[in-house]
Amino acid sequence: MFMSPCFLSHVSSSNCIPIPLISWIFLSRYTRKVDKMKELIRDTVFGHFLRLVSRGKLMIFEEERDPSLWKRYVDTEKSGRMAHHGHTGEAEKENEKETKDTDDSESPERGIWQKEEETTNGNGNGNTGRQGQAVLGQNGNTRNSSETRLGSVDNGQQRNEVSGVLVDPEKGRDVNVVTWYGDHDTENPINWSTPKKFFVTGMICLLTFSVYIGSAIYSAGTQEITQVFGVSTVAATLGLTLFVAGYGLGPMIWAPMSEIPQIGRNPIYIGTLVVFVFFQFGVIYAKNFGMLLAFRFLTGFFGSPVLATGGASLADMYRPAKRAYAIAIWGLAAICGPVLGPLVGGFAAQHKGWKWPIWELLWLSGFALIVLIICLPETSSANILYRRSRRLRKLTGRKDLKCEPEIVGEDMTAKDIAMMTLIRPFSLTFTEPILFLLNLYIALIYGLLYIWFESFVIVFTGIYGFNLGLEGLSFVGILVGGFVVIGPFFAYLYYIQEPQKRLPPAFVGAFCIPICMFMFGWTARQSVHWIVPIIGSSFFTIGAFLLFNSVLNYLGDAYPEYAASVLAGNDFLRSSFGAGFPLFAGAMYKKLGVAWASSLLGFLAIAFIPIPFVLYFYGERIRKASKRARHDL
Repeated sequence: MFMSPCFLSHVSSSNCIPIPLISWIFLSRYTRKVDKMKELIRDTVFGHFLRLVSRGKLMIFEEERDPSLWKRYVDTEKSGRMAHHGHTGEAEKENEKETKDTDDSESPERGIWQKEEETTNGNGNGNTGRQGQAVLGQNGNTRNSSETRLGSVDNGQQRNEVSGVLVDPEKGRDVNVVTWYGDHDTENPINWSTPKKFFVTGMICLLTFSVYIGSAIYSAGTQEITQVFGVSTVAATLGLTLFVAGYGLGPMIWAPMSEIPQIGRNPIYIGTLVVFVFFQFGVIYAKNFGMLLAFRFLTGFFGSPVLATGGASLADMYRPAKRAYAIAIWGLAAICGPVLGPLVGGFAAQHKGWKWPIWELLWLSGFALIVLIICLPETSSANILYRRSRRLRKLTGRKDLKCEPEIVGEDMTAKDIAMMTLIRPFSLTFTEPILFLLNLYIALIYGLLYIWFESFVIVFTGIYGFNLGLEGLSFVGILVGGFVVIGPFFAYLYYIQEPQKRLPPAFVGAFCIPICMFMFGWTARQSVHWIVPIIGSSFFTIGAFLLFNSVLNYLGDAYPEYAASVLAGNDFLRSSFGAGFPLFAGAMYKKLGVAWASSLLGFLAIAFIPIPFVLYFYGERIRKASKRARHDL
């Protein structure tokens, strides 16, 4: 029986959909999906490897398909400034810049956190759309017939061919500033599709979880470690504290390095994760206790970049209005790490010994490494533009094609880099009142978390008789608190929050911490069911989640010029507290008892409650007294 090549054969032939059209629709959709996949992989480590082995024939960029494309999007205004006074900023600001303190010099940190009211296309280098971009000549041709000619000569003086500005012989530089290909350039992370942003956010969360779980997963085997190496419980706890100290110190170096255009974020993430994975073998096969501690510190140090820079990676992709949502999801992934560590490691340590939790950490981080090599694209707009300008120089042979972040990076001296990586995080933390108070508060919460974790063994093993595996399940209450609070927090962001009101959620969070401590401490007894202290523990996550998100977003808004240093300083201070507090936790709980030791932590948390209120009502006055903070928040 003959079958008509139409899906609607019972309708008139004019309504039939021919098979070739169906095939074309299917093929076009498939092609779009393949193109999106190529676009995702192209900027990953795996994509760079494919380009290398294929000599640039695979994973092709737009300018390689059309070498003249860049001519339509050169930044005329900034090219003129380079010719006139040698940098892309306003000329009248030069005297200001010379008198400015060295610590405030222009650096690649600028632009990580965009101002709330700023309308930006997210390029991270100060451009705002097509303003300042111009065609070099009619029909996309340059002013001169020769593309390799850098500029015309006018009475013996060089003239920049893009802007037409004479190059100042003393200060000027004949540079054509490469920028994005319009407002909708798909290579710009801020213009990525929503599914791609969600996917990359998931990759950042996977990396964060894979590292953060490494702190608490070790604690499941501490009792056996004391027997194997013949050390005290306090000494065995050093394996936890040194790991935390390592990931507190690491961002002081890794975070600012990731802002350098010539480096970017992916080499830092992937390179350090490779070391993190392989150094787990040093922990597993440690011949003595000193070797174990050394490798625990090193794994924390090399696993640390994402713990401070993950927020900057998210800020690369999301506009300010949406950034808080992404930071919240990332924060939840960070909470899941230390909370699930004892659960994942507890059953393994109970049945297979102390090495098995470290094996689990090795497997998890190794899996994350493989996935990230293939799937994590570069998010630094500065690095993406730098690699674009480098490709253009290779394609055209023109050495005058440079992007603004590259120009800024070239102007940095070794002293500037040392200042940015080693000195600025400390100077900002201890000289800026806002930074010091909020970082101290977050550090206290972090310290309370790790000292409080030590009480779970006393409560659920000693009082309620849980075994090592079941003790890990007692941490689930903390995890549940995180999922309970995230919905109302998102509702607050969507319906209520204004850009200048980052701190109100912290008002609630500040009270949740002492509530948790008092409820946990005074219900942890045999006469009270074990579920009650577990319910009390959920208040800690609610408080910590609200405080962390409010503080990190507030600091990002208040110090947009110094985001990497601010985040690194915050991570260092809180990790210092997290590393030190567990060392005296056991002695404190044994001396005071669970009820009064937890109450002491609760009273300490109460003492810090006024901080977010003070900054909310008097923050503007404090910021105006600072030369580094943003005054118009």
